Amino acid sequence: MSLQQKFTELLLNIGFSEAETKTNWILVEKAYSKKSRQYHNLNHLMEMMACFDTYVSAYQFPNELLYAIFYHDYVYNSTRKDNELKSAEFALSILPQNAAIDKKKVFDMICATKDHQNNGIEEEKWLIDFDLKILAKDWEDYKVYFEQIRKEYRIYPDFLYKPGRAKALQHFLENDFIFQTEEFRALYEAKARKNIQTEIEYLTQ
Repeated sequence: MSLQQKFTELLLNIGFSEAETKTNWILVEKAYSKKSRQYHNLNHLMEMMACFDTYVSAYQFPNELLYAIFYHDYVYNSTRKDNELKSAEFALSILPQNAAIDKKKVFDMICATKDHQNNGIEEEKWLIDFDLKILAKDWEDYKVYFEQIRKEYRIYPDFLYKPGRAKALQHFLENDFIFQTEEFRALYEAKARKNIQTEIEYLTQ
């Protein structure tokens, strides 16, 4: 099932009209297709969707999680610090009045992707892990990822970007775990830490 089909099915299920669903897909597609988005684009959504489909039997609130996936990076500007908050606010602002969805859970899930820390809600853990799975890719794919991130932050010169990026990556290593679910820790934790350490060495050499 394509992203658009998944989006359409979800929105119709939670109370959007067909016309509203079409309009909102156009907005999502436009937001994630901006030229400035080298990584945080529709491909990122597709990778997260593949993760969602893999673990679908584990969710208590699948509609909330799926809706959060589509809107977690709706607002993305490399010069702002409130992208997640603005994305969450927008996601809630377009919901029909009687939408069959827990607004607070959606809001909290999207905001949790800012610092990648969960509040004990299972769906938050899954969303964070889907968002961070890229960290455990094979090195050549990981290298493409961090080069894409650099392009998204091209407004910043190396002397600002490199230490800032290294500091953000180091924060991951200082946490007890990068991934929030036991499934992802078992599969991806070691590889993600190795990739991050290698990128830090590259940034600080």
